[in-house]
Amino acid sequence: MISINSTPKTIIPVTELEQSAFCQTEGNLRTKTLEQEFQSGVRWQKVPTRYLKMTPEQVEAGIRYARKEIGTKAVVLGHHYQRDDVIQFADFRGDSYLLSKEAAAAKEAKWIIFCGVHFMAETADLLSDDDQNVILPNMAAGCSMADMAATDDVEDAWDDLMDVLGEGSDGMAEIIPITYMNSTASIKSLCGRNGGLVCTSSNADAAYDWALERGERILFLPDQHLGRNTGLAKGIPADDMVVWNPFKPMGGLKESEIRDSKVILWQGHCSVHTRFTVRQIEDARRDDPDVNVVVHPECVREVVDAADYYGSTEFIRKTVEGAPAGSSWGIGTEINMVNRLRDDNPDKRIFCLDPVVCPCATMYRIHPAYVLWVLEGIMAGVGINVVQVDSETKRHALVALERMLEVGG
Repeated sequence: MISINSTPKTIIPVTELEQSAFCQTEGNLRTKTLEQEFQSGVRWQKVPTRYLKMTPEQVEAGIRYARKEIGTKAVVLGHHYQRDDVIQFADFRGDSYLLSKEAAAAKEAKWIIFCGVHFMAETADLLSDDDQNVILPNMAAGCSMADMAATDDVEDAWDDLMDVLGEGSDGMAEIIPITYMNSTASIKSLCGRNGGLVCTSSNADAAYDWALERGERILFLPDQHLGRNTGLAKGIPADDMVVWNPFKPMGGLKESEIRDSKVILWQGHCSVHTRFTVRQIEDARRDDPDVNVVVHPECVREVVDAADYYGSTEFIRKTVEGAPAGSSWGIGTEINMVNRLRDDNPDKRIFCLDPVVCPCATMYRIHPAYVLWVLEGIMAGVGINVVQVDSETKRHALVALERMLEVGG
């Protein structure tokens, strides 16, 4: 048990504090030189000086040359939230899990360049072959949500829950851990070795079914909003879901609250999706009574309830692309994806619900100059920023991922 005297201080992840660094009102997301973008005040990985002053045109020309020279030995993966000046070079576009599957399927590629964030590169390493190398162009590209579930904090919480609940009996565990894909490999590993699994925003409901067939309750990591919205959609009452605060003894919960719960939600969130509000939806509907509103399930409960549709990144993309010409769509997800949907669907009115332009501040750190840096490293026979998960962590994390594949969805 955690004693009162050892209560940790509340520490806000640096990635959360940095989220507003790129927010602006004029909507201009044009790429600047890396030297200029270094002035934003966030952490950037240091690179050789020559890359700092290169113009976007010089960087683009360098990337095109390097891609031609390297050929199929390297594959570039681009997450939907990437800036246009990066995603234009992607061989595959998608969400984190779809891209990891593409990485695993690209058997001829020795180098997998993942233009995303750190947990995505870890997942690609878990699923790719041992002779493949996964590269993250900028090691400062983390994820505030993943950072909110630090390994030591989750391990301590799991020990506390075991002390209160025990192992279970009659073939049913007292609690099953589920971690969202947006988590570190170590958290996926914890779930794998404790009878749990990984889920995506597309199959979280199926993961709940799987878990509740095997256990009395769920520990859902690290996004409380996806966990809550999924539970409500499954008919689990809000009163049966409690939030575990890692900065308080026993998560800030009484033992009776833990025993009476059906879902224990980790106190984490997405810095991008919690910006969306019911007021923004109301404003959109006032301006256009015929607007359709679609949001991501990482949004808070009230926003999901107020929207017409909600679903994963791929769900949003397919819903908007398949909509009738002339329809109007207010979207609650990352701005680069919204802008790309708008540009790719000129026959529809598409806009972001948030009038303040706020790209994901960690994803935005994959500047094209970093992509050029790692590509030129490959040309020189050097693997820069190779992401590797240790064998023990990998073994258990793969168990959790394989269970997710069994669930499907």
